[in-house]
Amino acid sequence: MFLLALSQLGAATPGWTQDAGPARDAIEHDVPDDFYCGERKLGQWFYCAKPRPAESTPAIGPEPQVSAADRIAAISKQLDELKARAILEPTEANVIAYVRFQREQLDRASTFSDTWQRALWQNPDLDYTLQRPVSTVGKRLWLDNRKADRDAVLTNLGQRYGLFYFYAQSCGACEVFAPILRSVTDSHRMSVMAVSMDGGPSKDFPNYVVDSGQRSRMGVPGNETPALVLFDTQTRRTIPVGYGVLSADEIMDRIFMLTNTKVGSDY
Repeated sequence: MFLLALSQLGAATPGWTQDAGPARDAIEHDVPDDFYCGERKLGQWFYCAKPRPAESTPAIGPEPQVSAADRIAAISKQLDELKARAILEPTEANVIAYVRFQREQLDRASTFSDTWQRALWQNPDLDYTLQRPVSTVGKRLWLDNRKADRDAVLTNLGQRYGLFYFYAQSCGACEVFAPILRSVTDSHRMSVMAVSMDGGPSKDFPNYVVDSGQRSRMGVPGNETPALVLFDTQTRRTIPVGYGVLSADEIMDRIFMLTNTKVGSDY
């Protein structure tokens, strides 16, 4: 009877014997709990082992986008590679591949240039040519207006500013520059203090003085002659205008820019 009952029990639960193996494997691979399996010794049929946490599959995010700068660098690299290949191996296929790829980039550059121009036309705040015209008519008008403004400013500039002219009798460039400077200062009524670096006279500025440390005290760098320095009587500040031979227009433009324009506003 016992054997019959045992056989019936085995037949009624066929899955029990089949699943025992995987369950036992799971228990053997898991780490047992010290309290239930160690101290209390509940036996091998008690599921006292701590189940291992299910392994999480890392989420696959979107691929990082390539920056525009990296794309440009890749295009340049590919263009160089195709060019080098066409030169080293001048087959018809290599030459055609290089020419086609180069043409694609030229078309892209043309599209960019066209879009750039259209954007400037429709956004006047971005159009630099409205501030500094490049056309023949616009440039002539801009220069005429600028000259009129410059002359008006320089005429009244002598009330606040004066010029220091550092020269030397042995300086050939000073002989060329002195009459130019004299014509500018006379036409705009600006005072000039001529300072001789070697003690020699100047025929264009007979009321000269010999340098006795004026240049170093004013902070004018170097010993180059001729040197032209603007002096602000209100702030007691010296402003170097230039060194060497300058034309009359250069002298007036530099004085106008140094005294009446902000840095970057004229360009």
